[in-house]
Amino acid sequence: MNRLTIAAVAVAVLLVTAASSLFTVQQTQQVLITQFGQPVRVIQSPGLHMKVPFIQSVIALDRRLLDFEAPGEELILGDQRRLIVDSFTRYRITDPLLFFQTAGVAESGIRGRLASIVSSSLRRVLGNESLLSVLSAERLRVMNEIRDQVNVEAKRFGIEVADVRIRRADLPEENTQAVLSRMQSERERVAREARAEGAEQATRIRANADRDRTVLLAEGGASADILRGQGEQEAIRISADAFQRDPEFFAFWRAMQAYREAFSEGGESRLLLSPDSEFFRFFRELPQPGGEPAPAATP
Repeated sequence: MNRLTIAAVAVAVLLVTAASSLFTVQQTQQVLITQFGQPVRVIQSPGLHMKVPFIQSVIALDRRLLDFEAPGEELILGDQRRLIVDSFTRYRITDPLLFFQTAGVAESGIRGRLASIVSSSLRRVLGNESLLSVLSAERLRVMNEIRDQVNVEAKRFGIEVADVRIRRADLPEENTQAVLSRMQSERERVAREARAEGAEQATRIRANADRDRTVLLAEGGASADILRGQGEQEAIRISADAFQRDPEFFAFWRAMQAYREAFSEGGESRLLLSPDSEFFRFFRELPQPGGEPAPAATP
């Protein structure tokens, strides 16, 4: 073997050795170096790094937020109601060495542990809460409490829990029907109360309107009587004044009014009066064609 071949083999060995000793850490990664299966060091800074070739191995772990969706499970709330809860968890690996020692590098290892931790925290926290708290604005407080408990237990696996959320919360089918029935009964009760209050207000409004109508009619009748009395008083005054100006004419006019009222039944009226009654005084005083007074009327 000549020197050229030996040099080529040496260069090739050097290239292979360099290729196996150099590796790149991405910005989204953190690396654990193991030697014969035992962890040696942790690299979290991105860039080009070196390791012992053929002896040490590189295990890359994601340093970004990771998602874990827990399977739905049925829980009992503090008010003894059953609830089917689906949740999801967001976490990141903060200690690659502890993570490797406790959960391994397989994703299923940490997911199984997270499932039990999240399930225990959900049962522990929701067991002290009512259904109204889970479905109202207090839900954020409940979820923060669950997250804090999960985070405390998850730190021993080298991970940090950023958030735990309930994705879906449903009542079991038998409880759903019972809740719907209670809601319907409650709505019907509220509707009955509203109708009763409306009927009471309507009765009050009608009574007030009737009272105001009676008051207005009474006041109007009183004003009309006052005006009518004033009018009759003025009419009497005018009549008295006219009578004082020409008593003879006034007596004649009153007699003509009495004749019209007495003989207005189509000529069928009958009167029983004495011949010298004052009622026919003007008939007796009417002049005749020849200028003589009219003879006395015969009843």
